[in-house]
Amino acid sequence: MAEPVEPRIVRCPACGGDSVYAPSNRWRPFCSERCKQGDLGAWASEQYALPDKGTPVNDWDAESPR
Repeated sequence: MAEPVEPRIVRCPACGGDSVYAPSNRWRPFCSERCKQGDLGAWASEQYALPDKGTPVNDWDAESPR
């Protein structure tokens, strides 16, 4: 019979505290609903951003030869 697997403990990306990375943690990888909501709020208020590679989003944004 297989031995029970110990849940993995990871660092919460919001507060840095311990967080159980298992299906039993509804907010994984966060340690709590508060940390998860705070992270969502940071994305919504554009405190986080992905780097711009200078790639046009649309065809009409790109300079095309005429």
